[in-house]
Amino acid sequence: MILIFGGAYQGKADFAKRTFGLEDEDIFYCGEASGQKGLAQENGELPSLSPQAEGARAIHGLEKAFLDLVRTGTEPKDFLAAHREQMKDKILMINDISQGIVPVDPVLRAWREAVGRAMLWLASESDQVYRVFCGMEQRLK
Repeated sequence: MILIFGGAYQGKADFAKRTFGLEDEDIFYCGEASGQKGLAQENGELPSLSPQAEGARAIHGLEKAFLDLVRTGTEPKDFLAAHREQMKDKILMINDISQGIVPVDPVLRAWREAVGRAMLWLASESDQVYRVFCGMEQRLK
């Protein structure tokens, strides 16, 4: 697993394409205008990766899928641990939402905290970890 994180619009996808030879069709974008969330709910059980996300080499915008998990009471870290095998060969891109003003809305505050816990888990489980800022990457692991 490879983790690429950084702020919004900092060049994570461009870095992934350049470094790992990805094309646009290799990347699944969570929560884009298409309405794709990356998750498939099954009878009240822990959601699974959608077939589109599972078939992609990379997943971008995981924090958007995590918001849906938080809203249903599912801890994103638990979701990741349950789907570790499906994600082991993926490049995962996530926006770091831990900076700035803490949201007043309790759901958004819980989301921010859950994304932080998920990023800790992802960093510990990933073979490679990169931070991208202003289009420049820094390898952390």
